[in-house]
Amino acid sequence: MEITQVKTLAEQIVQNMSRVIIGKQRPLRLAVISLFCQGHLLIEDVPGVGKTMLARSLAKSVGLSFSRIQFTPDMLPSDITGVSIFNQENRQFEFRAGPILSQIVLADEINRATPKTQAALLEAMEERQVTVDGVTHFLPSPFMVIATQNPIEYEGTFPLPEAQLDRFFMRIQIGYPSLEDEMRILEEQQLQHPIQTLEAVISAEQLLEIQETIKQVYLSPAVRRYIVTLIRYTRNQTEVYLGSSPRGSLALARAAQAKAAMEGRDYVLPDDIKELAGEVLSHRLILAPASKLRDYSERDVILEALNNVAVPGGDPMRRMG
Repeated sequence: MEITQVKTLAEQIVQNMSRVIIGKQRPLRLAVISLFCQGHLLIEDVPGVGKTMLARSLAKSVGLSFSRIQFTPDMLPSDITGVSIFNQENRQFEFRAGPILSQIVLADEINRATPKTQAALLEAMEERQVTVDGVTHFLPSPFMVIATQNPIEYEGTFPLPEAQLDRFFMRIQIGYPSLEDEMRILEEQQLQHPIQTLEAVISAEQLLEIQETIKQVYLSPAVRRYIVTLIRYTRNQTEVYLGSSPRGSLALARAAQAKAAMEGRDYVLPDDIKELAGEVLSHRLILAPASKLRDYSERDVILEALNNVAVPGGDPMRRMG
């Protein structure tokens, strides 16, 4: 697939989702970048801003199967993965698939489930498979988990462990709409919700082609060094207890490739790295206790890294050899 086709199809997806999520182009583009990179998305925001609608509109726009899991403290891992049930007629166990065996899975309020249940997602997110009673079941392709959590309600919740946070490709916020956008929401939902009439604008086969195409976007040695230097900067700060892992380097590089392709370029610019660093890296950092007392956030660490690490010069389009 040509890069120009990636740009055209990406714009079609974003514009289609904009019929449901009004006035939020950046969160929509970030969600599409995650999908194109075969990554999982964590949406951390207050109730009612459209987290569930974003997931549903993304699935509908690409014609993918969709399932929603409402996480609760009494949920069991089998409620996610599925169970084996004994069939009295043929005297055999039959696997009844859980909601995880969909192409786009919405894990709603993921931090309300116990760590044991949260861990059931780990194998699915990383290995693209689930194991039930010793039998491995492969997940469909494409596959994406979109998890949500409320950042202000902590009673009765179980914070996601670092190992699981690191498996999310991005963490984003949607935010409240502007005055004009909220008035438009009231007008357009007076008779029915726009999600009811949303149609697919690309196919799953085209999405798989896009996912392979963005891997070919050129990353110059200077840009690769810039990514790694930024990551290493987060590991060497006194304010940071644990910096970003190498998975963060890989995610930032792939996200930049997708962003470049969505803008019609077959090469990555340092500006692509700068624009995506916050969403890709912030949830991969663990701050020192003293930093939290000073209201020093993960975003502050990333901003400091961007301000202090030299931006590479040279021609990012130039290919050696």
